[in-house]
Amino acid sequence: MRYLPFIIELALTIYALIDCVQAGPSVRNLPQWAWIVLIIFFPIVGAIAYLVAGKPQASAPRNVPWPSTKTAGFPEYERPPRGPDDDPEFLAGIQRSDAQHEQMLKEWEEQLREREKKLKETDSEED
Repeated sequence: MRYLPFIIELALTIYALIDCVQAGPSVRNLPQWAWIVLIIFFPIVGAIAYLVAGKPQASAPRNVPWPSTKTAGFPEYERPPRGPDDDPEFLAGIQRSDAQHEQMLKEWEEQLREREKKLKETDSEED
């Protein structure tokens, strides 16, 4: 219980500081840097003063990082490119690569069978 005032003070200061930083230049009555200094050096008084006199009004425009559009959050110039699965040349290259890998695997399996056959022969000769 005795830590409760300290926790409330800290929470209020952090909330006011974060809100002030996110508000940008739309804060009222003082420049943003002045509000930040006031909140940091006078935690309770500065935070309450900011919330009462400095916090932007609800009608003030705030910076929105992604406007809601039909482009699923991406502006047209930042829209991700189409995937490589739409490119016929890319798909043909994958098929060629797959064919080469399949051939290599068949050769390795054949070599492995030959080695196993030789090992069995040498084991049967030793017995």
